[in-house]
Amino acid sequence: MIKHIVMWKIEESHEEGNKDELMNRIKEDLEGLKNVIPEIKTMEIGRNSNELPTSFDIALYSEFESQEDLDTYKEHPEHEKVAQFIRRVTADAVVVDYET
Repeated sequence: MIKHIVMWKIEESHEEGNKDELMNRIKEDLEGLKNVIPEIKTMEIGRNSNELPTSFDIALYSEFESQEDLDTYKEHPEHEKVAQFIRRVTADAVVVDYET
């Protein structure tokens, strides 16, 4: 099993909406991928609930059966659309993939 975790810091303001609107769209867009990419076994998207200066704003936790399934997800055209939007509205991001 491959675990894929990503966290983003969202811009405070952006031409596509305020921070709250951007986070809502990211959550909805990522959750929509579950319906079109069958390789996704588990996916959770959560908004940060603490105020530490080192905190990120939104996190993705997902699971895939294999590295090949994760690669299929990453290369899927619908994922690419979501990823392009997220890259436009984020100030920073971190990612980790690991096998269990």
